[in-house]
Amino acid sequence: MQIQGIQVGSARKALMGGRAILTAIRKTAVLGPVAVQALGLEGDEQADLSVHGGLEKAVYAYPSEHYAFWREQRTRAGLADIDDQLPWGAMGENLTLSGLLEADVWVGDVLEFAHCRLRVDQPREPCFKFNAAMGFNTAVKAMAQSGFCGFYLSVDQPGTLQAGESFVLHPGPRRVSIPERFNAKLFKHMR
Repeated sequence: MQIQGIQVGSARKALMGGRAILTAIRKTAVLGPVAVQALGLEGDEQADLSVHGGLEKAVYAYPSEHYAFWREQRTRAGLADIDDQLPWGAMGENLTLSGLLEADVWVGDVLEFAHCRLRVDQPREPCFKFNAAMGFNTAVKAMAQSGFCGFYLSVDQPGTLQAGESFVLHPGPRRVSIPERFNAKLFKHMR
């Protein structure tokens, strides 16, 4: 298991759905070690703290293995000729990880890196901004149907992270998996 990329973003205005909104979904790569503090990565912002950020959503991790799925979805939506690149961070994630899928992760598991420890807290719930970031209006639906949601991490031990760094997964209590929690949240919203 390894960090493929580390990304941060600043909150900025963007035109989505014909209106200007504040968003920090667009993340860009960070070179060199980046500091990890209780509320996330140094230099990263969240635009809407009612649904992003905070102690339980300090860092957003996403499996690199899902990027092929999203490239295919964008091709089906007719976007391949416009922009066939999806750089790490395109999902809005801070950490692009390899070797760790949602099905392997449970709430309370700990990811131990060389200089910090992060705890799995919950899955991401996609919002309308994800449709705009991906460039097609069914991206949220595709995330819901695929379960390719990624997961939020809290900071157990502040420190630093660097792209290319390996990490170890320490199992937590194993009561609720990320897919179970994601499906429960989706069912709640569908009622």
